[in-house]
Amino acid sequence: MSHIDPDVAALVAMGEPVATAAERAHLAECAVCTAEVASLARTVSVGRSAVGDAALLTPPPRVWDAISSELGFDETPATPAPPHAVRRGSRPRRRLVLALAGAVAAVAIVAGVWTTANLLTPRPDIVSEATLDGFPAWQGAEGEAVLEKVDGHRRVLVTLDASIPAEGYREVWLIASDGSALVSLGVLDGTTGAFAVPDDVDLSKFTLVDISQEETGGDPGHSGDSIVRGELTPA
Repeated sequence: MSHIDPDVAALVAMGEPVATAAERAHLAECAVCTAEVASLARTVSVGRSAVGDAALLTPPPRVWDAISSELGFDETPATPAPPHAVRRGSRPRRRLVLALAGAVAAVAIVAGVWTTANLLTPRPDIVSEATLDGFPAWQGAEGEAVLEKVDGHRRVLVTLDASIPAEGYREVWLIASDGSALVSLGVLDGTTGAFAVPDDVDLSKFTLVDISQEETGGDPGHSGDSIVRGELTPA
């Protein structure tokens, strides 16, 4: 057979099991193709070594798609060059080496940025959780609440699953366990939301999470129409 396609050589150098039996047999006998794969493999090794030993996140397919588009890759197989055209085909192969090096370096940079961002993002500590049960007037309604502490600040994450009217709005509250006081955390827009807990709220006292149905333009206090409610317990 003629020399293997440059794209196949590049993929073999990257460790991809794409070569056919005939191509593998050719690689075992052809010094030119073997040297080409070895050269590409060194390029790949250099690109990968720039990342180091840190564990990397896997970029989504769109990252490689964008790189392939930028470098002019396509899915149309190239026509194998005849044996006498090996010298004349060296320039396209050099371009492939440079393209491969650029692709590996680009992926390494993207992965490195993602890893750094992941390491710098504070991890939330889950303090307590609550199952939110529906009130009789809201049959089938349910939800969940999670109290987290992130970078020294507290927040409550809530989800609500309920058939709710189009008019009015939903408001999230913290209520004292004895019902003596309550604090509004804000309006729930949609079915999920995250709400900062004021620093002066004593969460050993305000242990109930409540989501109410409120009327637009009505009293800013609690309407008395609770959809779901539940008590926070240590996680």
